[in-house]
Amino acid sequence: QVQLVESGGGLVQAGGSLRLSCAASKSSFSINDMGWYRQAPGKQRELVALITSDGSTNYADSVKGRFTISKGNAKNTVYLQMNSLEPEDTAVYYCYARIFRTYWGQGTQVTVSS
Repeated sequence: QVQLVESGGGLVQAGGSLRLSCAASKSSFSINDMGWYRQAPGKQRELVALITSDGSTNYADSVKGRFTISKGNAKNTVYLQMNSLEPEDTAVYYCYARIFRTYWGQGTQVTVSS
Protein backbone atom coordinates (compact mmCIF):
# COMPACT_ATOMS: atom_id res chain seq x y z
CA GLN A 1 0.00 0.00 0.00
CA VAL A 2 1.41 3.37 -1.06
CA GLN A 3 0.51 6.42 0.98
CA LEU A 4 0.74 9.97 -0.29
CA VAL A 5 1.21 12.97 1.97
CA GLU A 6 0.45 16.42 0.57
CA SER A 7 1.23 19.85 1.90
CA GLY A 8 1.35 23.46 0.79
CA GLY A 9 -2.22 24.50 0.13
CA GLY A 10 -3.74 27.67 1.52
CA LEU A 11 -5.29 31.04 0.80
CA VAL A 12 -3.61 33.46 -1.57
CA GLN A 13 -4.60 36.58 -3.47
CA ALA A 14 -4.93 36.55 -7.24
CA GLY A 15 -1.53 36.87 -8.85
CA GLY A 16 0.18 35.15 -5.96
CA SER A 17 2.05 31.85 -5.74
CA LEU A 18 1.87 28.61 -3.84
CA ARG A 19 3.92 25.43 -3.91
CA LEU A 20 2.37 22.06 -3.29
CA SER A 21 4.41 19.07 -2.18
CA CYS A 22 3.61 15.38 -2.35
CA ALA A 23 5.65 12.53 -0.91
CA ALA A 24 4.86 8.89 -1.60
CA SER A 25 5.75 6.22 0.90
CA LYS A 26 8.26 3.59 -0.10
CA SER A 27 7.06 1.32 -2.86
CA SER A 28 8.42 -2.04 -3.92
CA PHE A 29 7.68 -1.11 -7.50
CA SER A 30 8.63 1.86 -9.62
CA ILE A 31 6.10 4.65 -9.93
CA ASN A 32 5.11 5.22 -13.54
CA ASP A 33 3.96 8.78 -13.06
CA MET A 34 2.90 11.21 -10.36
CA GLY A 35 0.98 14.41 -10.53
CA TRP A 36 -1.95 16.50 -9.45
CA TYR A 37 -5.64 16.61 -10.13
CA ARG A 38 -8.01 19.24 -8.82
CA GLN A 39 -11.70 19.42 -8.15
CA ALA A 40 -13.67 22.61 -7.77
CA PRO A 41 -17.15 22.66 -6.21
CA GLY A 42 -19.72 21.33 -8.64
CA LYS A 43 -17.10 20.32 -11.20
CA GLN A 44 -15.44 17.10 -12.21
CA ARG A 45 -11.95 16.25 -11.12
CA GLU A 46 -9.45 17.33 -13.77
CA LEU A 47 -5.80 16.67 -14.44
CA VAL A 48 -3.58 19.64 -13.64
CA ALA A 49 -0.08 18.28 -14.28
CA LEU A 50 1.88 15.06 -14.30
CA ILE A 51 5.48 13.96 -14.51
CA THR A 52 6.60 10.54 -15.68
CA SER A 53 9.42 8.36 -14.44
CA ASP A 54 11.64 9.64 -17.24
CA GLY A 55 10.85 13.27 -16.46
CA SER A 56 8.33 14.03 -19.18
CA THR A 57 5.63 16.46 -18.16
CA ASN A 58 2.09 17.24 -19.22
CA TYR A 59 -0.13 20.16 -18.22
CA ALA A 60 -3.73 21.19 -18.52
CA ASP A 61 -4.07 24.01 -21.05
CA SER A 62 -5.48 26.28 -18.36
CA VAL A 63 -2.26 26.14 -16.31
CA LYS A 64 0.42 26.05 -18.99
CA GLY A 65 2.97 28.77 -18.47
CA ARG A 66 1.86 29.33 -14.87
CA PHE A 67 2.36 25.98 -13.12
CA THR A 68 5.49 23.84 -13.06
CA ILE A 69 5.71 20.26 -11.86
CA SER A 70 9.06 18.86 -10.80
CA LYS A 71 10.62 15.97 -8.94
CA GLY A 72 12.25 16.46 -5.59
CA ASN A 73 15.66 15.23 -4.55
CA ALA A 74 14.00 12.71 -2.28
CA LYS A 75 12.71 9.70 -4.14
CA ASN A 76 9.02 9.68 -4.97
CA THR A 77 8.53 13.37 -4.16
CA VAL A 78 6.96 15.88 -6.52
CA TYR A 79 6.28 19.58 -6.34
CA LEU A 80 3.77 21.79 -8.08
CA GLN A 81 4.86 25.41 -8.27
CA MET A 82 1.81 27.56 -8.98
CA ASN A 83 2.38 31.15 -10.08
CA SER A 84 0.03 33.87 -11.29
CA LEU A 85 -2.82 32.18 -9.49
CA GLU A 86 -6.35 33.04 -10.55
CA PRO A 87 -9.66 32.66 -8.69
CA GLU A 88 -10.50 29.91 -11.20
CA ASP A 89 -7.66 27.86 -9.71
CA THR A 90 -9.58 27.53 -6.46
CA ALA A 91 -10.10 23.82 -5.82
CA VAL A 92 -9.06 20.85 -3.75
CA TYR A 93 -5.81 19.56 -5.23
CA TYR A 94 -5.15 15.83 -5.07
CA CYS A 95 -1.78 14.23 -5.55
CA TYR A 96 -1.70 10.84 -7.22
CA ALA A 97 0.85 8.15 -7.98
CA ARG A 98 0.31 5.46 -10.60
CA ILE A 99 1.93 2.08 -10.26
CA PHE A 100 -0.26 -0.94 -11.04
CA ARG A 101 -3.16 1.15 -9.80
CA THR A 102 -3.62 4.76 -8.90
CA TYR A 103 -3.08 5.94 -5.34
CA TRP A 104 -4.45 9.24 -4.07
CA GLY A 105 -3.55 11.75 -1.42
CA GLN A 106 -6.08 13.21 0.97
CA GLY A 107 -6.32 16.51 -0.91
CA THR A 108 -5.26 20.02 -0.02
CA GLN A 109 -7.39 23.14 -0.40
CA VAL A 110 -6.17 25.98 -2.57
CA THR A 111 -8.21 29.16 -2.42
CA VAL A 112 -7.43 32.18 -4.60
CA SER A 113 -9.20 35.39 -3.68
CA SER A 114 -9.91 38.11 -6.24
